[in-house]
Amino acid sequence: MLNTTKRERKITPVYIHGCGFHSALGKNAEEIHSRLQQGTSPDMLPVKGWLNDGSDTVVGKIRESLPAVPARYQQQDTFNNRLALSALQQITAPIEHAINQYGKDRLAVIIGTSTSGISDGEKALSQQMDNGTFPADYHYYQQEIGNPAEFVADYLGLEGPTYTISTACSSSGRVFLSAKRLLKMGIVDAVIVGGVDSLCQLTLNGFHGLDALSNTLCNPFSKNRDGINIGEAAAFMLLALTPESDEKQAKQQIALLGVGDSSDAHHISAPHPEGNGAEEAMRKALDDAGLDPENIGYINAHGTATPLNDEMEAKAIHRVFGTKTPVSSTKPFTGHTLGAASAVEAAICWHILHYSIDLPVQINDGEIADSLAPISLVEPNTKLVQPAILSNSFAFGGNNISLIFGYTHD
Repeated sequence: MLNTTKRERKITPVYIHGCGFHSALGKNAEEIHSRLQQGTSPDMLPVKGWLNDGSDTVVGKIRESLPAVPARYQQQDTFNNRLALSALQQITAPIEHAINQYGKDRLAVIIGTSTSGISDGEKALSQQMDNGTFPADYHYYQQEIGNPAEFVADYLGLEGPTYTISTACSSSGRVFLSAKRLLKMGIVDAVIVGGVDSLCQLTLNGFHGLDALSNTLCNPFSKNRDGINIGEAAAFMLLALTPESDEKQAKQQIALLGVGDSSDAHHISAPHPEGNGAEEAMRKALDDAGLDPENIGYINAHGTATPLNDEMEAKAIHRVFGTKTPVSSTKPFTGHTLGAASAVEAAICWHILHYSIDLPVQINDGEIADSLAPISLVEPNTKLVQPAILSNSFAFGGNNISLIFGYTHD
């Protein structure tokens, strides 16, 4: 049970009724846990030919086959939606239970993305430039930002509120905030939340144009860090204000305990150098959860491995949590999955809590930057001591989100 003696106000947990997850880290628990514990992700791959200037980079790539989109949804048949389906199908049982319990009009779908079906659009445009016609199965609708959420709702036959949030790298973190509001207002009884983004040349070249890509595996918190790796992934959860009905599961539930957001608007692409917005988001999440900093047992950092992000995030974490709370960035395992990043890292937090696995070790070259504020980077075989986890995602324009997950009791 969480120790909330210093804050007596009642919290309203949002229970997690299942988690589906597919990334370069894997798509089943055994694979995900093995790679997290070994500190390696073989699907973080060097690629050639993706960048317009011929440079190389490293990406987090999905290599497993993906489920087919049913023929009746042909207009929504994109790689991005097939990737979404590979994670969504992992939580079919709790979704079907919620539909039977509440009705199709009482479930919402809120998805975060930044690419939608743009990779399919790129292939279609290439064909059009080569022979003058688009593929017969291509439609611009496939790459519209709203498409992933509409596809999920259509696939499941849901009739509740359905929309996509696209705030760059905080997109699928803000879906948790929106879901919590819908639930607390009584507009719906359950919400499917998540994020999905797939690799495309548009995004890779955009970040390359900002000099933000690394041509090797990203190196969070190292003095030699030189940029991000982009990845593709999907992660979904089902949220509700009531715990799971199974008696054994109800004894101890994993829940979204708190959410904090901020918008410091310091710069269109660079974070505030002192991490003011990051600090505000973390403090608001703690307040929303009714927790103190010492109640947090692990911080999943945004940790992009860019010089500016890691510098400011370490400052903000140090001001809020001091030097003892274990911290790591898991982006060397998955790549920076952009609009899906928050949901991906929420899924990693869920796996830590649900399966009681060790905390993800910090992968880098071991040369920690002397300029960083002192924080405690996770070493091998570190256990979660306090049963609450904070996860950060910070986006362009200073759009920041912090989520807290942990155990609660019915």
